[in-house]
This record gives sequence, C-alpha cells and structure tokens, in this order.
Amino acid sequence: MLRDISFQAVGAGLLAAFVGFASSFAVIIAGLTAVGANTAEAASGLMALSMAMGLSGVLFSIWLKQPVSIAWSTPGGALLATSAALSGGFPEAVGAFIISGVLIVAAGLFKPFGRAVQAIPAPLANAMLAGVLFGLCLAPFRAIAGSPLEGLIILVAWLAVAQVKRLLAVPAAVVAAAALIVTGTEIDMAALGPIAPMPVWVTPVFSLEALGLALPLFLVTMASQNIPGIAVLNANGYRPEPGPLFTGTGLFTLAGAPFGAHAVNLAAITAALCAGPEAHPDPARRYWAGITSGAFYVFFALIAGAATAFIDASPPLLIEAVAGLALLGAFGSSAAAALKEESAREAAVITFLVTASGLSFFGVSGAFWGLLAGGLVMVLGKWRKG
Repeated sequence: MLRDISFQAVGAGLLAAFVGFASSFAVIIAGLTAVGANTAEAASGLMALSMAMGLSGVLFSIWLKQPVSIAWSTPGGALLATSAALSGGFPEAVGAFIISGVLIVAAGLFKPFGRAVQAIPAPLANAMLAGVLFGLCLAPFRAIAGSPLEGLIILVAWLAVAQVKRLLAVPAAVVAAAALIVTGTEIDMAALGPIAPMPVWVTPVFSLEALGLALPLFLVTMASQNIPGIAVLNANGYRPEPGPLFTGTGLFTLAGAPFGAHAVNLAAITAALCAGPEAHPDPARRYWAGITSGAFYVFFALIAGAATAFIDASPPLLIEAVAGLALLGAFGSSAAAALKEESAREAAVITFLVTASGLSFFGVSGAFWGLLAGGLVMVLGKWRKG
C-alpha cells in the first residue's frame, strides 16, 4: 500500500481538507448556534465533525482502495441555521441528530435504494458533476476581478509551474495562496480561546419536535450530499457499493452526535479533488488522496482553534481560487463525457444547467434537482422515440 503513495495524492488530500473545512465551517457554527448550542458546545460539534469525517475517510479509502472523501453536511448546517431553537434546547437538537443518523443507516441497509443510486446514467452523473464544479471553476477569475494582484499571483504560479510539471501546478498555487494569507492577514489567536476545544457531552432528548427537525436533516443530507457524492465517484470511474458507505457515515454520525456533530456524509465537490486526475494519473493510486484528506481533517480537529483562526482570516476568494484551478481538469473531463453520447445530450445539458443554476427547493440543492430534471428529459425522449 505504501508504494502507491505520491506527492500528487498528498497534495490533493491536503487541498480537499483545507477547502472542505474553510468553505463552510462558518455555516456549521451558525447552524449549531441557531439550534441552541453555546460556544463550547458549538466548538465541540465542529471538532467532533472533523474527527468523524477524518477517521471515516481514512477507513473507507483504505478498505475500498478508492478515494472516498467524507464531509460534514453543509446543507444540513444551512438547514439548522434557518431553524428556530427547539423548546428542549440543544439536547433536543442532538436527539434530532441521532434520529437522522439512524435514518441514514437504514437507507444504507435498504438495498433497493443503493441499486437506484447506481442506476444513474453516466451522462447525467457527469453533467451533474460538471454543474457542481462550474461555479467553483469561475472562482480564479472572480478572484482576479475582486483582488487583482492576489488573484494574478495565484494564477501565474499555477500557469508557470504547469509549463514545467503539470501535476505540481496546483500545489504551487496552494503555496502561493498560503504565502499571501500569512503575509497579508493578522491572525488573532487570543480571541479564539484554546487551540483544541474540549469535547462536550450532550445527553440527547427525543421528542416529536426533534423528529420534525430530523426528517428534513436526513433528506437534505441524502439528496444534497450522499447521492451526488456517489455520482461524483461513479463519474470518475469508481463504482463502490453505496449501501455500506451510507451505513458507515450514518454510524459515524451517531458516534459524533452526542458531542454536537449534526451529520457526516459523502463529499461532492471535495470528492472531485481526490477522485480526479489531479490526484494522480493512475486511478488505482488516488485512494491515498482520500487517506490524506481524512488525516488532515483529524489534524484540523485536534487544532480546531488554530485552524479556525487561520481560515477565518483567509479571504474566501483566495481559497476558492485555488480550489477552482484544481478542478479545471475535472470539469473539462466531466463536461466532455456528459456530452459524448448524442442521444443523451439534451438530458445532460438540462442536468448541467439546473445543477449549475443553484436552484434549491425545500432545502435540497440543485444537484438533486438537476439529476431529476435530466432523468425526466431522458425518459420523455425515449418515450417519444417509441
């Protein structure tokens, strides 16, 4: 196994963990606070989530020899952030987290569900992936518009190294962004308390109100994260059995819930960083990106205070610019694969446009609705042809 490790995979794993943590940790903190967590409980929840997704990512990637990336449920965090505090306070919210985790485990054990996920046509899966990546791939050029000097430095570093060694271009952009952040920002650790927050046990309370929060949390986690996460792996040539992955993430959710973790699930955008060609030219060696991504999440959990300070001080445009450069190759290949079959091209275009539009209903992201719309167009097309 050690002979498969590579600098590219380690770099992709680091970038995936950095982007995954940096892009949405504020949403998670806001969500936990909205449902009643105090500062210590919210910090404990952030640490528990990072630890759960790190350990599960390492275990799944080693077990399957595939780049399985695990993330916290960002749509779930957004759902919590728009919810009112429950009458039973944060213990009742933790009860909802546990109910949701049980439902995710049940979804993984129900085999017809896994078969339905695997039956998603390849053109639609690739079109959905392209739609998910499209907005982030625009980030390098938005960074140039918003911060011309910093954006150009990152882009030039990427371009210059790419002329010498294509696989080192993204790590060079990461180094350039980190240097800009360190030299251009002031990180105040004193205001953030201890580097490693202490885990806080919260005894769950179960009620109808908790069930009312658990059901939408389960639905948005499955529809916006787990199903697109499997589709991203499939689009990159990996065909893991969905059931055990869903069950595993549900079990890790159950383990982290009493410490404030609302949900962990398969990653979508960061999964493309680990599963795509940027991680390694040989797909059989990319699983090390999943392992290292998980290891860095564990590291972030152990130094959650310091990581939060550094990332909170980082301009979001710079972080997104690096991620966008890393995903250009994945976007190009997924878009080409989506449009390859002429018979499915119209359905693939609809899937891409709906996904990229950011359309959202009932807290469920455009990735799910894109697959649904594209599938409907494909079915109608076949019906029209007899």
